Amino acid sequence: MMDLLHQYSEMYEYTNRLKTFVDWPFTENCSCTPENMAKAGFIHSPSQNEPDVARCFFCLKELEGWEPDDDPWNEHARRSATCGFLSMQKDHRALAMDEFLKLELERFKCYVHKKTQDTILHFEDELRCTTRSLHKYFENDHQCSVDVEL
Repeated sequence: MMDLLHQYSEMYEYTNRLKTFVDWPFTENCSCTPENMAKAGFIHSPSQNEPDVARCFFCLKELEGWEPDDDPWNEHARRSATCGFLSMQKDHRALAMDEFLKLELERFKCYVHKKTQDTILHFEDELRCTTRSLHKYFENDHQCSVDVEL
């Protein structure tokens, strides 16, 4: 996932974000066109089951289930009110070095938070699986009951 942090640093550029919207389902006569999505900080990151997943390159918030009339800026702001990209008042190339470094620090914090949450979820899944396996082992093989909450 560290590659994600480096790769997304290139997504400050609107054209790089726009290039990710390959096979985006909403292209004409709607609010969430690739151009509007990219302007709002999103990149297209579809999954096999969800072709309309978009992720903010900055705060890493993923949104799916887009409707043609959904406004990307409004949806982004509603679900990620503290996104540093949303609060940028000017193009990243016009930022002073200290402003840009503060933004990058904020983006890194978002990355660490996302990575931590993903690790916790993975650990909790592993814990549930292990607990189930132990329950089965003790109930089936040893006729012993274990009082453990899942």
